[in-house]
Amino acid sequence: MTPDSKPHAEFRDLLEALCQVWGPSGHEDRVRALLLELIAPHVDETRVDALGNLIAVRHAAAGGAKGTGVDAPRIMVAAHMDEIGVVVTHVDQDGFLRFGPVGGILTGNLIGTRVTFEDGTVGVIGAEKRADQAKAPTLDELFIDVGADDAAAVTQRVGDMAAFHHRLDWSGGRPIAPNHDDRIGCVMLVAALRRFKPGPNTLVAVFSTQEEVGTRGAETAAYGVAPQLAIALDITGAGDTPKAPPLALKLGAGAAVKVKDGGMIASPALRRLMEERAQAAGIPYQLEVLTGGTTDARAMQTSRAGVPAGAISVPTRYGHSPSQVIDLADVQAGVDLLLALLEGDVSGLLGSGLTGSGLPGAG
Repeated sequence: MTPDSKPHAEFRDLLEALCQVWGPSGHEDRVRALLLELIAPHVDETRVDALGNLIAVRHAAAGGAKGTGVDAPRIMVAAHMDEIGVVVTHVDQDGFLRFGPVGGILTGNLIGTRVTFEDGTVGVIGAEKRADQAKAPTLDELFIDVGADDAAAVTQRVGDMAAFHHRLDWSGGRPIAPNHDDRIGCVMLVAALRRFKPGPNTLVAVFSTQEEVGTRGAETAAYGVAPQLAIALDITGAGDTPKAPPLALKLGAGAAVKVKDGGMIASPALRRLMEERAQAAGIPYQLEVLTGGTTDARAMQTSRAGVPAGAISVPTRYGHSPSQVIDLADVQAGVDLLLALLEGDVSGLLGSGLTGSGLPGAG
């Protein structure tokens, strides 16, 4: 049940819309269609590339950084559309579906979880009887029950994907959903596009595909965009639950500015600039050092000859589970920080005056 208080009403409305759209990796079409509808009035141009990334541009102000705005610094901001899920690998004679992972799933979280297929079919994940019921099952001990009496009654085929059953609930004022990773990043990017005031920089917003299976969409999008600066919007862990692994992040304490994760080290200069802008504007923030996992920032950072890259993250409890919990105050801080960066001078981060405008595919 949504709480009665109405702070962050825009974020609530966007979450209600985006968290209930089906879209595991490689099947982001429905999410992309909704996002295009949401951002169309607020961008100068859009396109969809070969991997299905939705790319939207807000040009710099005319007379901005270099006179016309055409050669203004290009900042790519990426939020991925896909969510983790499962894929059918076998249907047995009794109508039970065996499956594999789409992205990182934790088998200990899955027994009794509902999943939804593209056609709307809902199934329940069950487990074989095991010698030690206290131990987490292995993937090959799990199956999906779609209520069929035998294989002939199953409409799903090998290769069909399912996502965790979509439902947005509230714990106090905090939203719970199976796909805050990364629909909350999409919410932040939509909100930033609505608020962006053209200035010295061109914003290239990328709603990327297939992040959960290897940051593939952002890799190709970054090659085409050829940005001078790149920022990913995503979730991160939280260390504020009982006996949680030591992690200096908690819900409600502000946006997380990435220092390092399991796949990349953020540009130190960009991280310092984020901190400076946050401090100057009184935006609450935390520093993120994550020992495992990574984001689209890794793919953008290593694109072409390299791009200064970082990430703004939303601390999240129970990530990669069917019940992820966030705090909208951290989302607000993230949007505020992103805009403080996008609307200010970033020329000091570009290095040697190179803009990349002469590279193939740039512009």
